[in-house]
Amino acid sequence: MRQLPKGSKKLLNAWAFYDWANSVYSLVIASTIFPIFYAALTIVKDEEGTVIHDTVQLFGLDFNNDSLISYVTALAFLVVAVISPFLSGIADYVGNKKNFLKFFCYLGAASCIGLYWFSVENLLFGLLCYFLALVGFWASLVFYNSYLPDIAFPEQQDKISAKGFSMGYIGSVILLILCLLMVLNYQWFGFEDEGMPTRLSFVLTGVWWIGFSQITYYYLPKGNKKEKLTKDVLFNGFRELKMIWKSFENNLQLKKYLRAFFVYSMAVQTVMLIATYFGIEEVNWTGQDATTGLIVSILLIQLVAVAGATITSRLSSKMGNIQTLILVNVFWIGICIYAYFVKTPMQFYIAAGLVGLVMGGIQTLSRSTYSKMLPEGTLDTTSYFSFYDVSEKIGIVIGMLLYGIVTQIFGSIRFSILFLTAFFLVGVFLLLKVPRTGKLAKKRAA
Repeated sequence: MRQLPKGSKKLLNAWAFYDWANSVYSLVIASTIFPIFYAALTIVKDEEGTVIHDTVQLFGLDFNNDSLISYVTALAFLVVAVISPFLSGIADYVGNKKNFLKFFCYLGAASCIGLYWFSVENLLFGLLCYFLALVGFWASLVFYNSYLPDIAFPEQQDKISAKGFSMGYIGSVILLILCLLMVLNYQWFGFEDEGMPTRLSFVLTGVWWIGFSQITYYYLPKGNKKEKLTKDVLFNGFRELKMIWKSFENNLQLKKYLRAFFVYSMAVQTVMLIATYFGIEEVNWTGQDATTGLIVSILLIQLVAVAGATITSRLSSKMGNIQTLILVNVFWIGICIYAYFVKTPMQFYIAAGLVGLVMGGIQTLSRSTYSKMLPEGTLDTTSYFSFYDVSEKIGIVIGMLLYGIVTQIFGSIRFSILFLTAFFLVGVFLLLKVPRTGKLAKKRAA
């Protein structure tokens, strides 16, 4: 079809619709259905809900089930962190980035469908599908995000980016509710095997992702620049990261803030990734349906996160960004300590609500604080945020590895959660060292 002009409403909506397509991965695979399914396969509990066996064997070695999935997650994020600069260079200079977007979309979606065959007997295959789904999701975002300045004018970008987030939330919740109905009322749908709806949820996620993304592909341009994929282009992303790293020597405020962000973000992202696994293993769901309780908890986190982001923004306008981040980190310390003692579903719901309250806030405020610290007149903001994203992903790798090691040693997620308080404490200490100069000296909204 004829290429739509930049700023076209139809083009902007088509771009945002990819959020509707791919966000089902984040909610169904990363946060809810898959963690519950994985735990059901790898954990044996007694009639009172106490875990009596949670060890799996791979390559002839015994792993705590939580440790194993954390290692796979860490490896996937490491791969994403390494290839992201390559992909960024390709996205910036080669005119066929829609094909790269499609490739990683199809890789991730097909891997979600492959989880249908996940079993203890096919453990390696299942973990490979989980690994590739994660890589496909995050790698596709590199190309998806790079389209924003191509299809929207600067004054349109904030609005359409927010619209994409909203569409992604709505779409993923719709599919999650459908999956929940199938899982809890499988006989309504004619299933005799109660495990079949869960497996079909993985298939639906992949089909949804591929199917709805076609709307995006139909309208998005192939790409703007048309340079050949040379060695210089391929390594351009790394050169830009190196340039940004050197620039920090002249920006003490940004350098000290990034140190703090790297440490506390490591803990935040780890807590978010393991929340469902904690609810499965450490909460006594006797007398209640654990699947329903866990999914309700995730939905609660999603809903409260919206309010939490608003509250955090208002606090920052009165207290300043750094002071608010310090307060939020202290709040996270309290959550981790509280979570150590959580045993009942009600206590878990309270913990989920508290996590939601600060989850969205700390993410949005961290990014906006970083943006305020960029040198005045900076044109190459993409490179700065590429550095920010890679730092965040490396932090996830370290956080998940440490979580897995602590869980393997102590055999309980509780100790891992408690261990993460150290990162929030260090984060508070480092934030106190950040100079309050420039834009941060003004008390204005993030």
